[in-house]
Parts: sequence; C-alpha cells; structure tokens
Amino acid sequence: MRLIVTGASGRMGRELIRTVVETDGAVLVGAIERDGAAEIGADAGELAGIGHLGVPVTDDALPVFARADGVIDFTVPVATVAFAELAAQARIAHIVGTTGLSEDDDAKLAAAARHAAVVRSGNMSLGVNLLAALAKKVAAALDPDFDIEIVEMHHRNKVDAPSGTALMLGEAAAEGREVALDQHAVWTRHGQTGARKRGDIGFQALRGGTVVGEHTVIFAGPHERIELSHRAEDRGIFSRGAIKAVLWARGRKPGLYSMADVLGLSD
Repeated sequence: MRLIVTGASGRMGRELIRTVVETDGAVLVGAIERDGAAEIGADAGELAGIGHLGVPVTDDALPVFARADGVIDFTVPVATVAFAELAAQARIAHIVGTTGLSEDDDAKLAAAARHAAVVRSGNMSLGVNLLAALAKKVAAALDPDFDIEIVEMHHRNKVDAPSGTALMLGEAAAEGREVALDQHAVWTRHGQTGARKRGDIGFQALRGGTVVGEHTVIFAGPHERIELSHRAEDRGIFSRGAIKAVLWARGRKPGLYSMADVLGLSD
C-alpha cells in the first residue's frame, strides 16, 4: 500500500515514517510538510533517522496524493481539513489522528467521507480504544449516583486541552449513559462553583514534562470508586495503530470510521 505521511518533520511524523518502512505490505511514497518549512527537500528517511529512502519532503501535496493509496495525518485542524479534501478527490484512505478539531472541521471531514474512507480517532492505540469500550460499558451499568471524572496528562508542549483522547473517553461514557456529552460536560472548575450536579462528566487537563499521555476515567460512587487507566510509554503505539487503520481502510466503501471499527469493538 502506497502511503503518505503528513507533518513529516514532527515527532509523530518521524515515528510514522519509521513504522511505514518497517511494515510489510506498505511503502512510503510521500512526506508532506507545511509551506516553506525548513525540511522541504530533505530525504524523509534521513529525517526519521533510518537512512536514505529517496522520498523528499515536499509542500506540494497534490501530485503526491495522486499516486498514493492512503494518507496518515497527525497535524493541525486547518491542514487536516485541506488534506481531507485532497484525499476525497483522490479517493484514498485518510487516517486522522489530529486533535482539536471544531464542529465545522468535523462537518468537513464528514463531507469528505462521502467520497473516501476516513478513519478518525482521538487516539490510535489498542489500549485506549479498549479503555473507551470499557468506559462505555461501566457507564451503562452504573446509575448517575456514580460521578464520572476524566483526568488526563500530557507533555508541556501539547497545545489543545482537553486531549482528543479525553474527549473520546467522555463521549464513550456519555454514550453508555445515553446522554449528550455537550449537555453534561464540565470543562473546568474555579472559585465558588457550588455542589457537583448529578450526571455531570468532568474533565481535568494536566500539562508538564515529557509525558506521552496518561488518561484515567473515574467512577466515584457512594463509598466506593472505580478507576480505569491507560498510560502511553512510547509514541510507537499510536503509529502502529495508525498503520493498522490505513491497511484496514484500503478498499472500504466511503464513510467515517473509528478505531473501534478497525479493532472490531463497535456495537
């Protein structure tokens, strides 16, 4: 499968390049960076520390998309929306690990998914997606006397909060309770907030150091507490999940999919 990696010079981009090269049945045919980036023209393999591949980093995406079967995209919302349009035109699989997307961005991804297979997830790891499935089942089993809180921590350079993974876990818990997350989410607390409302789903975002990613879903009930946690120790878990997703998406009919679909965890 002929694959493109966007955001090629970033930490995740370099990890993805290495994973593509290591994967049987996959070949890197494009590495894309933002317009005018210092890495334009550099060899993608050398940039990733694995030696010369003969794939130069480029900011001219259109011809690269024309010769690919799929694109793996961990960039920023404005770039992801542009790549979604190109992937839809080329009818190639688009794997989206970008976080911080707005409702308008989501709508544009859904429109692109009418023409191509789009797999979008706030987290591509197997463990986190199993955690989301568990959070949904636990939320469905417990009544609202059990308060739900989601705590996440990431490295100091992460620019969005709460994380896409935390939002995914919140959505899973809300689905388990058969409620809309936007009607029950509490994003921050400060000052005289009053007592916690029954049925709220709270979020706390911590930032510091070099933490790859830690997430805990807490179900705090009368005299007992359940905590479901996941700790990412290496970014390789995300790139391996993304590769699994793009290989799965090849040949799929157009649509918007999740990692739960890829892993067979959908209801």
